[in-house]
Amino acid sequence: MLTTTRLDANPTLTFDGDEAVQTDNELVECYQDVISDRRLSWTAHHHWKRCLGSGGQGVVYLSERRGAEGFTLPVAVKVFSPEVFPDARAYDEEMLRMGGVAATVAQIQQDNLAGVQNFVDRQRIRMMVMEWIDGYDLQRLMVPSMLVKIKARVSSRRWARINNILVTAGPEQPRLKPGVAVAVVRDGLAALAALHREGIVHSDIKPSNIMLKQTGPAKIIDIGSAFPYEAPPSNRTCTPAYAAPEVLEGQASMPQSDLASLGYVLIELLAGRKPFAGLKYRTELLEAKRVLPHRLTELLPTEVTVNELLMNFCRRLIAPDPNCRFPSAEAAELVDEEGAAAFHKQLVKGDLSSEYDNEIRIWLEELKELEEDAADDE
Repeated sequence: MLTTTRLDANPTLTFDGDEAVQTDNELVECYQDVISDRRLSWTAHHHWKRCLGSGGQGVVYLSERRGAEGFTLPVAVKVFSPEVFPDARAYDEEMLRMGGVAATVAQIQQDNLAGVQNFVDRQRIRMMVMEWIDGYDLQRLMVPSMLVKIKARVSSRRWARINNILVTAGPEQPRLKPGVAVAVVRDGLAALAALHREGIVHSDIKPSNIMLKQTGPAKIIDIGSAFPYEAPPSNRTCTPAYAAPEVLEGQASMPQSDLASLGYVLIELLAGRKPFAGLKYRTELLEAKRVLPHRLTELLPTEVTVNELLMNFCRRLIAPDPNCRFPSAEAAELVDEEGAAAFHKQLVKGDLSSEYDNEIRIWLEELKELEEDAADDE
């Protein structure tokens, strides 16, 4: 094995010119104790900076994990609430299951899936320590005020580029241009493929659980509802507007259920409006999801509906029957002439593609500067 050599500008030398051996360092014995013990334990110190979000499972904080010599690391800490459980035993059982899922996800290490770093308890309250992602979730980006603010900040030339390549006004909220929307979905498919290969379904794909990093790529976050699809829990959670029809009918989520949820997100990004807005009851949502493939031509803009490949891709993701969807996330990405990759290849051939990660990075930098300027004015 190649070793790292320490270069000392002024080493201590013996009379013969050899480097002197230091024998009076009292820490050498401590060092030997540490490496020979083969076990370590220490207390992690966290300082919660601000709340990142809350929901039925608990609350998520941006935390600063503090180490030695001034080292700090931002992490996201999800604190699981016992309030929705009938008793402490039910909470403990669910946390035991959740800890197993977290352990599996922690070992995946896929670039488009938020990492899990630890699962701990404090006074029997469980917490999951996760990678903190510097960026914006899709729900936060898809609000009309976002476009209004950025238009006031950038030049007319830059504004035209944003509208032509990235995002433009939609009927109710901003809509992503097809190339960017599919780029986000491709990152989501990569994350889902990694989860599904380990036998895990996410079961709560929605805009607020997909983040765009400041560096450009998208990441799927929050595995609080995830579970092994071969062993579904008795109590499952989902967001009805983004849940697949079979989930609303009481069946367990499967990999194809995650694909349908990601498909609903894609339709929303392309359409500039929520396809199931105003629908609250299960029967209403079920009917709307069954007929959605036939409504795409009225929901989506012309630049999408004229593209047969993209329309077929959307329809296969959201097919009401899971057997009619893509058989896997990998297939949705790579299947010949039908997957997401084929659509981007089509854009390349037509000289209509762009460096999407870089375009997203610049866009998010502009948004961040805008927010920082607004904070300085307060």
